[in-house]
Amino acid sequence: MPAPVEAASSDERNFVKNAVNWALRAIGRRNLTLHAEALAVARRLSDAADASPRWIGKGALRELTSPVVMRKLAGRPRAR
Repeated sequence: MPAPVEAASSDERNFVKNAVNWALRAIGRRNLTLHAEALAVARRLSDAADASPRWIGKGALRELTSPVVMRKLAGRPRAR
């Protein structure tokens, strides 16, 4: 799923960095299955040595683990 997200995360351009961050967060809010995969990608990115992927990963982790997102996902079924 997020191979393009991880590949684009090393791009230092501001608009690309923001777009990748936005895409990863949007994917993670779709349903519980994608949420789990997006969290795994965000964790990998947050442990990266480069600043751009680390920024993207930490931002996505912050949103995807927030109580608001978790409450919204609790009412949605898992994707098949």
